[in-house]
Amino acid sequence: MSFLRNLVFAASGLVLAGAVHASDISMAGGSVNFSTPDQWVGIMETQGDPEVRVFQVPDPSPTASSSLARISVTVKQVGDLAAFQAYVSGAMSKARSLTGYQPGASQGADNFVYTAQENGARYDYSERYWFKDNHAIQLRCVRPSQSQAGTSWKAAFDKGCDAIAARLK
Repeated sequence: MSFLRNLVFAASGLVLAGAVHASDISMAGGSVNFSTPDQWVGIMETQGDPEVRVFQVPDPSPTASSSLARISVTVKQVGDLAAFQAYVSGAMSKARSLTGYQPGASQGADNFVYTAQENGARYDYSERYWFKDNHAIQLRCVRPSQSQAGTSWKAAFDKGCDAIAARLK
């Protein structure tokens, strides 16, 4: 019986070791919460207003040596819906001023997709905004348009971005 219990325990450990773990993130005094995979690297964090968290999403290809795939969440206090709309408008104005800005197919009033250049390389941007508890919340997902990591890495990046968006709604 002991052998069987040890075998089940060992198998459970292998399953857990192979699972993708997530880090729980809390912002704005606990009113904004989401999770990130453990392999994402926190590269910047600010407190106050605005509060910002930036995560590098590792690109396993040689492309990563000259590009930075990242996801950021920014939370800013705003007084009302008009202030939220002004925040979104200001952020999109900054986006339109990026070198090589090209709008993509936006997917709603507060969901913007575009491309621009950073350090000579083309990047895909997805920005989503929510107004929640007098906070403007921005989710910005940025990855190189061309990565040698391939389509599965791009799909995993987009899936991670979408998972955070689902939690921020």
